[in-house]
Amino acid sequence: QVHLVESGGGLVQAGGSLGLSCVASGSSFSINFMGWYRQAPRKQRELVAGITSSDMTNYADSVKGRFTISRDNAKNTVYLQMNSLKPEDTAVYYCKAVSGPYGMNSWGKGTQVTVSS
Repeated sequence: QVHLVESGGGLVQAGGSLGLSCVASGSSFSINFMGWYRQAPRKQRELVAGITSSDMTNYADSVKGRFTISRDNAKNTVYLQMNSLKPEDTAVYYCKAVSGPYGMNSWGKGTQVTVSS
């Protein structure tokens, strides 16, 4: 299993920006996919953005044009740059990795992002 540690959350005003990072370690298998998910109070966890090992990306409609996901394979790190933040972006953001031949899922502990209006 992959160990994931997120960082970069915090409090920001609407219209502001934040960057999240997620460092992966501990697995001898290749990571095929990394993604950012979020979970707001009383809501289900949802995919925000994902990136494959070949750098194909996908985004939730609600964040397209505002968020950018990228990865640095040499550093085993995935990033999420969040611009033009809205109060509805407030949530705990989780990093997920899918690794190995059987698609094992690993999750980070999450980082809080709060956007004030």
